[in-house]
Amino acid sequence: MSDNGRVAICPGSYDPVTNGHLDIITRSSRIFDKVIVGVVNQPVRKQKPLFEAEERRAFILQETQKLGNVEVEVFDTLLVDFAHRHGARALVKGLRAISDFEYEFELNQLNRHLAPEIESVYMMSSPHYSFLSSSGIKELATFGADISELVPPAVGKALHERLSRVGDQGTTGG
Repeated sequence: MSDNGRVAICPGSYDPVTNGHLDIITRSSRIFDKVIVGVVNQPVRKQKPLFEAEERRAFILQETQKLGNVEVEVFDTLLVDFAHRHGARALVKGLRAISDFEYEFELNQLNRHLAPEIESVYMMSSPHYSFLSSSGIKELATFGADISELVPPAVGKALHERLSRVGDQGTTGG
């Protein structure tokens, strides 16, 4: 255990952060003494991120400032190395569906091989957010859909500014 108590890492690309991500972070903050949201700065399995890592960090900071035990940091190392640097003993991830489980199970085994002392903790997504994905949100925003109940206001505004095709189609969006 670290000197800081029970420390957990909530890693992800957060491109963009959704209300589902924020739900997992908030729920984690009730369980752990300290939660460090790790914003990955390396596209590993996806295309280039829409938002720069510092923009993603700022969005999360804005939404988590009321949570006194949450920090947000960008990292570009192995997740277990990031966890070791912070004295974290847990990695917290949200699961929405079976496909998430299959992917996370594989990552868990790799992380466990590298750092068996770090536990992976999985939280089922809240039913209200079980369908949310960053890629789905980006697609909705591209076509001008109302995403106001799915992402924080600043994220929704930024997405519509960068992705909206509404003006190009001559229609209005929500």
